[in-house]
Amino acid sequence: MAGTVTQEPPSADSGRPGRPMIVTEDAELLDDLLRLCAAAGAKPEVHHGPPERGGGWESAPLVLVGDDAAGRVRGAVRRRGVVLVGHDQDDPDVWKRAVQIGADHVLMLPDGEQWLVDRIADVVEGVGRPALTVGVIGGRGGSGASTLACALAVTSAREGLRTLLVDADPLGGGIDVLLGGETAEGLRWPAFAASRGRLGSGALEESLPELHSLRILSWDRGDCVAIPPPAVRAVLAAARRRGGTVVVDLPRRLDDEIAEVLTQLDLALLVVPAELRAIAAAGRVAATVGMVVRDLRVAVRGPYAPGLDDREVARLLGLPLAGEVPVEPGLSRPHRKPPGSAARGPLARFCKDFWERTLVEAGGA
Repeated sequence: MAGTVTQEPPSADSGRPGRPMIVTEDAELLDDLLRLCAAAGAKPEVHHGPPERGGGWESAPLVLVGDDAAGRVRGAVRRRGVVLVGHDQDDPDVWKRAVQIGADHVLMLPDGEQWLVDRIADVVEGVGRPALTVGVIGGRGGSGASTLACALAVTSAREGLRTLLVDADPLGGGIDVLLGGETAEGLRWPAFAASRGRLGSGALEESLPELHSLRILSWDRGDCVAIPPPAVRAVLAAARRRGGTVVVDLPRRLDDEIAEVLTQLDLALLVVPAELRAIAAAGRVAATVGMVVRDLRVAVRGPYAPGLDDREVARLLGLPLAGEVPVEPGLSRPHRKPPGSAARGPLARFCKDFWERTLVEAGGA
C-alpha cells in the first residue's frame, strides 16, 4: 500500500460499529493493547502490518500502531485516527517515526493507559457532537426554575432530540415527581455515588427512567443527599457524550458537587420573577454562578412590578436576556400534565423558540 492521500475514518453517524485496529508483532505490547481494548469494551482487529487496500486500514475508526510496526506502515494511505504506541519512554526518534506514518498522537505505556482507554471507548460508543447542556436556576425560591427545566426537556424530546433531564437538587423532592414518574423503574442519583473514571453513555441512558420520551436522572426519597464530585463528573461526562440535549435543574447554592455540575454547562438560565426583592436575590445568585458559568442569561417571569419589564430586569442584573417565561394556565391543578407537554401552549412555544435559537448558536441543526 503506497501513497500519501489523507483519508477520513468513518464518522460516528455512519452506523458502522466502532472496531479499532491494532498493528504490531510485539507480543508484550499486543497483550497490553488487548487488555486496554477489553477495558473499553472493544473487540479490535489485529494485524502484523497494514492490511491490503479495502481490508480495514482506511475504514477503522482508530488504528493503534505498535512502535515495532512503524516501518511496515510507512507506505500506507495517510489518514486520521492513527496512534503510535510503545513502551520506551526515552526513545528520541519516536516522534520522527510518528511523522513518517502520519500519526495523530504518540503514546507510551503505561503512562498513557487511561487516555487510550477513553479514546477507544469513544470509538465503541460512536461519540460525536457532545450534548448541548443547559442549566436552569432560580433567582430566588419559588421562581419556577424546576418548571422551566421540565418544560425545556419535554419540548426537546418532542422535537426529536435525545434528551436527559438531570435533577441536581437533592433537597428538591425529586424532579421525577414533577413529571409524574416517582414510581418509574430505573436508577436514581444514589446508585451512582461510587462511580469513578469513565461510565458508558449508552449504559447510563438505558439505566435511567424514561418518561415522555426523555430520560430522567432524579433523586430518590432516601437519606442520601450528596454525591462525591468525581461521581458527578463521571455521570455528566457520560451524559454529554451521548449527544442531544441535557437539561439540569440547579439548586441555589454552590458546593463542590454543584461546582462540578456548573463546569459541564454550555449555558445557564437564571429565572427571575419581575419584582425588586427577587432581582436583589438573583444578583447574588448571578455573582456566584457567574464565577463558573461563562454564558449566564436571565429568563424573566411576570407579573411585573411597577416600572419593570423584562429588558429592565436584565439591565439591572447585567445579563443577556433569554426572554420572558410565560405563565402556563393549569399547571397548578391536581393531576396536571407535565410542564411544556401542551405543544401549542405558551410555555412550550417559549421553549421551542429557545432551543431553535440556542442550537443554531451552538452550530447544531
